[in-house]
Amino acid sequence: MLGTPSCLATANAEPAMDRYERILTLHRLLKSAHYPVPLPRLMDELECSRATLYRDIGFLRDALGAPIESAGGEHAAFRYEQVEGERFELPGLWLTSDELAALLALNELIGRSSPGVLSGALAPFKSRIEHLLSDRGSGKALPIERIRVIPWGARKLDQQAFRIVAGAVLERKQLRFRYRARTTGADSRRTVSPQRLTHYRDNWYLDVWDHDREALRSFAVDRIAEAQALDAPARDVPEAELDQTLASSYGIFAGQPKAWATIRFSAHAARWVADEHWHSQQKGEWLGDGRYELQLPYSNSRELLMDVLKYGPDAEVIAPLSLREEMKILLQLAQGTYQNPPR
Repeated sequence: MLGTPSCLATANAEPAMDRYERILTLHRLLKSAHYPVPLPRLMDELECSRATLYRDIGFLRDALGAPIESAGGEHAAFRYEQVEGERFELPGLWLTSDELAALLALNELIGRSSPGVLSGALAPFKSRIEHLLSDRGSGKALPIERIRVIPWGARKLDQQAFRIVAGAVLERKQLRFRYRARTTGADSRRTVSPQRLTHYRDNWYLDVWDHDREALRSFAVDRIAEAQALDAPARDVPEAELDQTLASSYGIFAGQPKAWATIRFSAHAARWVADEHWHSQQKGEWLGDGRYELQLPYSNSRELLMDVLKYGPDAEVIAPLSLREEMKILLQLAQGTYQNPPR
């Protein structure tokens, strides 16, 4: 319920936007507005009726003390009083579930960093996050230990290498390092222009322009050794090109999509899959018998098949045929492993 200053969002959201989200959105609109915001725009932004909007405005003004000014008449509009509005903030912790998850994940990530240069550099951010995650109305720290962020599959990271890599990304300098590929075991020397760091499934990846290959590549930071920042300025690749090459296919693997995968899930698994985000371009469809069909683009099949395998018999690769055959081979190999007693 939205009744106390330090409440968090509840799970029982209305189909469009629940009251918590409306109050938060209303506050942010009025806080950033230089001129009175017309009533129709507020109704559109909050996805609510006129009566609901007036109730929310009343709650924000009367219960939370917001300095709301209104322009009456035929064209109603609202804003915060200029001086008081600058100082006013919602009491307590007001974050959407996504914002809270991101903040807690960042706090957890900082807390897990090994002692050394990295954790020391991040310490000021941790204290600021902990300050934000406190009830500013009472001055008490909220019991954030009641909310857990559980890491999964995090690999050991060389903090010194990470510091050099991150520094080169931010300072826009070229980078030289030795890379040991996990799939092949091959060892190579690379000179690259770092583009961005990506934290994906509890591990760090570096997107670069590889000067030797003259192409965009991604490297797992935990496989980088002997990192050295160079004086030469990094070549900047436009964001649109980075996204098109490195983020248009499923998972962390780079490359333009070579095909669209179609995966069909049982009615049992559909309860979970229908609410999951697999890819920004995914397409989902409920089938008449309660099953769910998911379509998404991919370049490298390995990660996609691993994710499908976790659903066991509740998932079936339908198309393309090459992907279906690849899944069939994986299942046959797995079955073969269990034909004989363990050695």
